[in-house]
Amino acid sequence: MLIEIHDLKKIYSEGEENEVRALDGVDLSVDYGEFVAIVGTSGSGKSTMMNILGCLDVPTYGEYLLDGIPVKERSERELAHIRSVKIGFIFQGYNLIPSLNVWQNVALPMLYQGVPLAERQQRAMDALGQVDIAQKAESRPTQLSGGQQQRVAIARAIATRSPIIMADEPTGALDSKTGAQVLGILRGLNAQGTTVILITHDNGIAAKAKRIVRLIDGRIVSDSPNTPDEARALNENM
Repeated sequence: MLIEIHDLKKIYSEGEENEVRALDGVDLSVDYGEFVAIVGTSGSGKSTMMNILGCLDVPTYGEYLLDGIPVKERSERELAHIRSVKIGFIFQGYNLIPSLNVWQNVALPMLYQGVPLAERQQRAMDALGQVDIAQKAESRPTQLSGGQQQRVAIARAIATRSPIIMADEPTGALDSKTGAQVLGILRGLNAQGTTVILITHDNGIAAKAKRIVRLIDGRIVSDSPNTPDEARALNENM
C-alpha cells in the first residue's frame, strides 16, 4: 500500500477554549495508481489532509505510513527528499517565482534532485509540451493568464517524474473549459500510472476521479469507488 493513515488527528490550540480539530480520527489507505478525490467544504479538513499526506505538516496524533514506513521516523532531510522526489504538488495559488521564466520555474524542483542543467531544461520543455504551453517557455509568470500559470504549475509537478501528484483545488481559479483541460491532463497522468490525489470542494470536479472520499468537520463520512451513476448525481447537485 502506498499511503496508510490510522486514527490521524490534527489539533490546533489543543486543550484551550478555541481548540480546533482540523482532522479528528481519520483512517485512509491509497494504493499505487489510484485517482482519489478528497472533497469537502471550506473548513472540512481537506487541505490539512493534503499537507500531512504531502509531508508538509505533521499530525498531532495518529500514524502515517508512506510506502510502509512511518513518516514520523523520517528525519527532516529525508522528508525534504520525499517532497522533491516522490511527490509533485499543484497548488491553487500556482506558487510560481516571478523572477524566473516559465521553463526555469518548471525546472527548479529538479535542481534539488541533482538533475544536470541540460536534462532539467529538456525535461521542463517536454513537460510544457505535454500541457500545450511550450511556446511560453521564455515568458515570465506575470505575462500569463491564470489558466496558463496553472498549466505551468502542472508541468512543474510532472517534470519531476514523481510517482504521486497532489493537487489542491487545481481548477479553482479557472474557467470551465480550462478546468476541464486541467482535469484531462491529470486523468492522462493517472492512466500512465501516476497516483493522483485531488483536493476539491466541487462535486463536479470530484466526479472525475475514480474514488471519492468525503470529509465533514475533520472526519471521513464516505469513501467509495466512483461510478457513472454517482458521477451524474454529483453533477446534478452542483
